[in-house]
Amino acid sequence: MYMLRDVSSQGCDGSLLLDDTPSFTGEKKAAPNNNSVRGFEVIDKIKTQVEKACPGVVSCADILAIAARDSVVILGGPSWDVKLGRRDAMTASQSAANRDIPPPTSNLSTLISSFQSKGLSTKDLVALSGGHTIGLARCTSFRTHIYNDRDIDSSFARMRQSGCPRMPGSGDDNTAPLDLQTPTVFDNDYFKNLVSRKGLLHSDQELFNGGSTDSLVQKYSDNPATFNSDFVAAMIRMGDISPLTGSSGEIRKNCRRVN
Repeated sequence: MYMLRDVSSQGCDGSLLLDDTPSFTGEKKAAPNNNSVRGFEVIDKIKTQVEKACPGVVSCADILAIAARDSVVILGGPSWDVKLGRRDAMTASQSAANRDIPPPTSNLSTLISSFQSKGLSTKDLVALSGGHTIGLARCTSFRTHIYNDRDIDSSFARMRQSGCPRMPGSGDDNTAPLDLQTPTVFDNDYFKNLVSRKGLLHSDQELFNGGSTDSLVQKYSDNPATFNSDFVAAMIRMGDISPLTGSSGEIRKNCRRVN
């Protein structure tokens, strides 16, 4: 999700949205984001309309937070009150994005440590991972999992192998849904998939692989209401991570560049 990728580098400050310039390298082409995070033109359209209505008031960081909430609601998930008043970063850090966004090959301890470094708990990690109930992943992100890992249902692995050849360089940009069952609906099927050993990413299946988070995955698989409430609480906590307020940062006129 956009918001998690934005928060993972500098905080919830819209730094992810900045384009590269001849004198500036942003976060869009960081390894975890390149060819993965898309749809920036949607944010551009929202910003254009907001600027017409109330110029210089609503930050790109706040637009990201609201869009995250609204996309969940549109796809059948829960709603929550989004805290507003964030300002936009005037810098971005590709090195921080490369360092702080856990890759899809991460093991459970790496995932837990990564979230703890941002002040998020293990429960937050599992709940926010449930955002993978929607979206797609590229073959390059799950190739190793479907060919080399043992913690995967064999029929599911074969199905995904049919669209993701073993050899790197072949079919790299082919995609598959992160949620096998209902990839365009926000629900708890992601967790049901994990219990069935049908997580698409290695990092997904690590949440249910004999470790400390197994019981929480099972709980969310059995109880969608609990998942929804924990997801909402985690999204609110994530939105509180290192926001720029007061005179820090700026309100960008264009989300792709500083004023």
